[in-house]
Amino acid sequence: MISRSYTLRRPRKQGSEFSETESCRIPFSNSLSLQIYSDSRPRNSKTADIQKGLIIVYDRIERVGEGTGFGVPIVQFSDETYFSGSASVHTLLKQDGATIIKSFVMNMVRRKKLGEIKIENRVMRDVFGRFAEVYQKHSRLRLLMLADLFQRLGLRSDFVKAEPVGHIIVTYHIGHQGSVKVKANFSFVKKENLQKIFLLNEQSSTFFKKYRDSNGTVLFDKQVGAWERVEAKWATISEPKTEVGFRLWKIKASILRRGREFLKGHLDWIGLDYEIGPDKATFEYNIEILGAWTQR
Repeated sequence: MISRSYTLRRPRKQGSEFSETESCRIPFSNSLSLQIYSDSRPRNSKTADIQKGLIIVYDRIERVGEGTGFGVPIVQFSDETYFSGSASVHTLLKQDGATIIKSFVMNMVRRKKLGEIKIENRVMRDVFGRFAEVYQKHSRLRLLMLADLFQRLGLRSDFVKAEPVGHIIVTYHIGHQGSVKVKANFSFVKKENLQKIFLLNEQSSTFFKKYRDSNGTVLFDKQVGAWERVEAKWATISEPKTEVGFRLWKIKASILRRGREFLKGHLDWIGLDYEIGPDKATFEYNIEILGAWTQR
């Protein structure tokens, strides 16, 4: 297992076989690149044990916060929601760019703890699940204040290992001019009682603070909301001064949502996430990395 760093602007050689790697960095310029790991680095806050996708690195700092990075799957069943705690990464460099394949093992679930006491009761889990749903639907109620209270009382979420329900293969084709093509293959996930699949595209809310879409909507920080549906053709998340950021497009047979949460010491993410039905075998979308060729 080795670490690799590729430069798309001047490929030193062409490869024909994939290599397994622990980490891989794809530079677009002297200041902007994409990073991926086979483990759960950078292990920030609540998502420390969860696998990440592509992470934006700007001025040598990973700007992901508590976000998941680009192209990270979550599968929701009727009785449980599964995250990925294990993965493998394979890379291939060609003349026209880099291809990264990450296989996410869906083997982690979220559990609540009050102090050192685990809340395993199904009823209590349902209560907290309904709280999360209300918060997402009614972000203007400022329920982050309630979330902060829960934290002060010692209530927290932990991710714990569970019996895997399969794995999801995500392929990232990273090309010139900051283009990223993402394809997720759900063929190897258990289908019984599967309700929804999510593909998360999240970075840090302390760096990326501006939302803009094709309908002319412009929002900053708290205005973005917790989990709001995007009806525009495309939407961007960016850093206001440099305009470094990313753009995603609305896709048929899916729901695109914008979201942001920041609670000092606990929450720090902003992103554009897709919700997909359980019958999809694959899902493809594009990400445009803004500022990829203007930063030096």
